[in-house]
Amino acid sequence: MADKKKRGNLFVGVVLAGVAVGMVGAAYAAVPLYYIFCSVTGYGGTTQRASAGSQEIVDRVITVRFDSNVVGLPWSFKPEQASIRAKVGETYFIKYRAKNLSDSTTVGTAAFNVAPDQTGAYFNKIACFCFTEQRLEPGEEAEMPVQFFLDPALVKDTDMDPITTVTLSYTFYPEKNPTEPVAQAPADNPSAQL
Repeated sequence: MADKKKRGNLFVGVVLAGVAVGMVGAAYAAVPLYYIFCSVTGYGGTTQRASAGSQEIVDRVITVRFDSNVVGLPWSFKPEQASIRAKVGETYFIKYRAKNLSDSTTVGTAAFNVAPDQTGAYFNKIACFCFTEQRLEPGEEAEMPVQFFLDPALVKDTDMDPITTVTLSYTFYPEKNPTEPVAQAPADNPSAQL
């Protein structure tokens, strides 16, 4: 009887250990899985990635507004134009400008989304400065380009029929742990340690 009880306790212990390991694994996988889900579905205004523009251009025109925000950085950050009238399927290239207004080097990273949320599934970015560290020296100003198109498949989605305006919004945040620039050895002594 005692031997049976020990085996039962061992079984329960193994099951509980397996559940604990599974929960830790799920916790680590949650963020990447959520990101994949948002990228695939456009959930929460997450845009799509594309390597090239669309082969099809449709007659439908949608106004694309450009929004800019800065949180915790001494920067001015704004689009070069407030909006464009975009033909669905046509590729557009726009620029944002950022300037460091402080006396020290600052590093920021931009997060983005589009609104209304359901347009994320059809907003395709070919090139973007988002999620990449942007380092600005004191007083430095930088152009930050975005290349995008609206997927022609949106004209087949009846939920998109009432949509006439899409807003692409970027928010810059300070980078908590910026990567340091790599120091280089002087040209006359390449093996010198810096």
